[in-house]
Amino acid sequence: MIMSDEKKTEKLSLNIVPKKRDHKGFGAGSINLSNLSSIIIDGDEAYVDIGAIHAKSKVERGIKFTTERSEVPNGRKCWVVWVAVDRTEQGEAYYAGVTACEMAIDTEAKRGWKILAHHVNLMDYALKRRIILEGLSETERASLKRALIANNEEMWERSPEELKQGLS
Repeated sequence: MIMSDEKKTEKLSLNIVPKKRDHKGFGAGSINLSNLSSIIIDGDEAYVDIGAIHAKSKVERGIKFTTERSEVPNGRKCWVVWVAVDRTEQGEAYYAGVTACEMAIDTEAKRGWKILAHHVNLMDYALKRRIILEGLSETERASLKRALIANNEEMWERSPEELKQGLS
């Protein structure tokens, strides 16, 4: 389909939040996940793993999850950290929303614990530019900070003070 220069091609995105107003066309009320990424914290290691958006990160693959923590007594604590990126008025990117959600992984038993609804809610909060880092230990905070800086130091410098203080 050929479109005029005046009409922009609209991107497809996941349509999960309807607008309260009348529908104004294709994609109205959609959430754009293209500015979202995920970092996995596993022990003292933190790394970008975009597969977490579909629950297919390196630590989640091959794991059967339960919502009962007691069913994973030997699980190690891991975190999915949702990172939303935005741009300043000058067009420069920064880490706008960062939320961390816990899970337990027992690789040997191929069992894991997480609350999917909580993960989805925290993903949404990151997209809404919130900073939620409760539960992260000092070591985990330091690992996350190193990963964000290593990914892009300029983005880190432009990020909100709330994030910088939360990871100090």
